[in-house]
Amino acid sequence: MVTPTSTNAPSRQLYMVLSPHSLSYANLALRTLLNNSDEPLNLHLITDSAVDKQALADAVGALAHDARHTCSVFSEGDLADAEATRFARLPHLRAFRHGHPCWRKITDPVLIGTPGDELVLLDPDLYFPNRFKFEQTPANGLLLMWQRPNCLLPPDVVRTAMTACIPLARHVDIGVAHWRLSEDLGELDWINWLIGKLGGTSLPHAMHIEAIVWSAIAMRNGGGYLDPRFWVCWQRTQAKRLRRKLGAAGSSILASEPWAGMKCFHAGGEAKKWLPEMESAGLTSSGGRQLEPGRTLPFVELTSSRYEKEQTAKGLIAGLGYYRLFDAGRS
Repeated sequence: MVTPTSTNAPSRQLYMVLSPHSLSYANLALRTLLNNSDEPLNLHLITDSAVDKQALADAVGALAHDARHTCSVFSEGDLADAEATRFARLPHLRAFRHGHPCWRKITDPVLIGTPGDELVLLDPDLYFPNRFKFEQTPANGLLLMWQRPNCLLPPDVVRTAMTACIPLARHVDIGVAHWRLSEDLGELDWINWLIGKLGGTSLPHAMHIEAIVWSAIAMRNGGGYLDPRFWVCWQRTQAKRLRRKLGAAGSSILASEPWAGMKCFHAGGEAKKWLPEMESAGLTSSGGRQLEPGRTLPFVELTSSRYEKEQTAKGLIAGLGYYRLFDAGRS
């Protein structure tokens, strides 16, 4: 265990929506987060049932970690009273909370935290290979990870937003997000309006709608992208697809990532399954220190013309059989 650099620093306020079914890879996220953070953490895990709550409490209790950190676990029912109070006049936000489980990454931290405090929101498929510090949560605005080109799906909901003249940020990845809800909670009224404009109770229960909501908040509130040198998103490039097609193990493909320079790696898609294999094989180059803050890059708007060009290109590639050829045998 690394000796703490400070015993008086305030705890960073972290939130993760997590099912025990995801612990096969999320254990790595929790262990590397708690072992490698240079700052004390107050981690809030959000899950579904009381049974899931106990399973997560047991899993975290089994992890040896820095004694400065604290962790609490909340079931969906634990926050029912807070929902009824804080979202009382926000019907779209209340319905959104009971949609896809990933959407609760937007709603439930608001029910736990205090207005004005930071909310550092984490996905469970993260990996922290080095001693690190989170970036400072801005007083205003949002920080999100950067991804090429975008993960805004489904297209019908994206087009609904654009038709309603709701600006969306391009390159958005929601593996890590820094947010500070305004003291007067007026932002919740706007998010309730946004969800209604996107479809309200008719929204499809699709995971990626969370990213659409974040991208709209980003363009409204400002902020920027976390430095992609330190906060790295997995990208299935053509070269990686080809290596996989030729029989390369997923763990060896992951091993080529620039681990020594990272603060955090978001292992989207199949990469989350390869991370445990890679680490157990000793293929990561990790154990360094990345304590300096990164630069913040300005959000870039996804225009309607750009989006339609991207969709047309995806359709052409799919029609040529590219995805059938290179996605075969994904594991």
